[in-house]
Amino acid sequence: MTQQTLHTADEIDDLIVQEKMHVALGHQSDAWAEGMADGIEPEILADAAMMTALRETVRALGEDQAEALINSMRERILTGEFSPERVLQ
Repeated sequence: MTQQTLHTADEIDDLIVQEKMHVALGHQSDAWAEGMADGIEPEILADAAMMTALRETVRALGEDQAEALINSMRERILTGEFSPERVLQ
């Protein structure tokens, strides 16, 4: 007999967001690889990706939310979240 796992609505919402993030990162990785294959330097790809993300954040949520995103990203950079040498335990 199998045991059914019950999740709260919040847990299901979190799982959906995690799955969407996973798919979105896959799309971003594909776009990055295409740009690199076309000979575009990583710095230019990064600048274009950030410009697009910020423009869309301002369009969808406003300038205050875009500023909050930038502040959040700054803190995450300073804590090493995006460092390639970071070891996850």
